[in-house]
Amino acid sequence: PEPTIVNEKGGNMYKKIMVPLDGSELAECVLPHVEAFANQCQIQTIVFVWVLEPVSPAIAGEYAISLEEMEKQENGQKNMANQYLTEVAGRLKTGGTTFKTEVLIGRVADKLTAYADNSDTDLILIATHGRSGVSRWVRGSVADRILRAASVPVMMIRAPGSVSDKQV
Repeated sequence: PEPTIVNEKGGNMYKKIMVPLDGSELAECVLPHVEAFANQCQIQTIVFVWVLEPVSPAIAGEYAISLEEMEKQENGQKNMANQYLTEVAGRLKTGGTTFKTEVLIGRVADKLTAYADNSDTDLILIATHGRSGVSRWVRGSVADRILRAASVPVMMIRAPGSVSDKQV
């Protein structure tokens, strides 16, 4: 029998994993870990989530744009994100795991934390830049904010080539 991670009652500890992605190679460094979890821990559901920042006139350009144009841009971004998440799910080789995709709009860390809290997520698996020192303090880190705010376990995967404390 395949090994599995069990809870104190003997049931599978992780049934549903949330994996935040943003279309970047850095975020995709988590995918081999997702595949390993799915295959070795009998994960039932993996949800790939992309949070888009809302389109605003400041993001759209110097000139004010109509609400219709903002909505059109937002819908285009949502369609692109959905296609990407579906393609990523299709690349993974797992047996018996259901993949879902979710595209949300809002502040990234807040939306991801709220989604995990409200969707029976058992684990968040997220990539991190591995920044430290001043660059981390100045830029902040979505992964760090999720780690502090989430009510479920968070596993952070450091991207290959990330800056470590030794290099700063």
